Amino acid sequence: MTPILEARRLNAFYDEAQVLHEISFAIAPGGITTILGANGAGKTTLLRAVSRMVRTTGELLFDGRSIARMATEDVVRLGIAHAPEGRGTFGDLTVEENLKLGAWGRRDRAGAPADMKRMYRYFPRLHERSRSAAGTLSGGEQQMLAIARALMLAPRLLLLDEPSLGLAPLVVRDIFGILRTVALETGVAILLVEQNAALALELADHVFLLETGRIMVEGPSTVLRENEAVRRAYLGY
Repeated sequence: MTPILEARRLNAFYDEAQVLHEISFAIAPGGITTILGANGAGKTTLLRAVSRMVRTTGELLFDGRSIARMATEDVVRLGIAHAPEGRGTFGDLTVEENLKLGAWGRRDRAGAPADMKRMYRYFPRLHERSRSAAGTLSGGEQQMLAIARALMLAPRLLLLDEPSLGLAPLVVRDIFGILRTVALETGVAILLVEQNAALALELADHVFLLETGRIMVEGPSTVLRENEAVRRAYLGY
């Protein structure tokens, strides 16, 4: 089976500062993969590299096709959606207008109304507030909107950066439960950067441990949960 995403000796840079070093990995279609690592390890940079938002060298393949020289808007059209840290919703637009914007780059425009209904089923609170300005939503509601807007692209790969940041634990558990449902129902592959390691390991099928821009450990989440080094560094026991 062709990986949905594959990196071969991937390096990433901000100007002359190198953040990722010779990273190689492959992600299978469907399922949820999480990237763990301390602040500054390069987790967000890895997502930005996939979205073509930083300078890279090496090879990056999406469904077997090189995207290493593509522009961000071109990888979006291929079916890669990115919900960045900070949510990035358009505060002056309504919830529904934000969702419609999310469908802008999708190939199947005719399927957008059905997906809008699906987003409201996944996130009933967004349905209740569909005519409210996004800027009036709570933090949890804004995170739900950011994820739903990314899913309106009908992506094959969804990149999520710190979806739990600043949210109450109960809200985070609700959102993570929805992500699992989305992955199972739609078949979208999710690549997740998350600070809450315990929840991320519970949610994910596969895990990459990133340290100073290098992948140090990878494997199924069930295996890494039993890894003593991972438990001590990220789970606190």
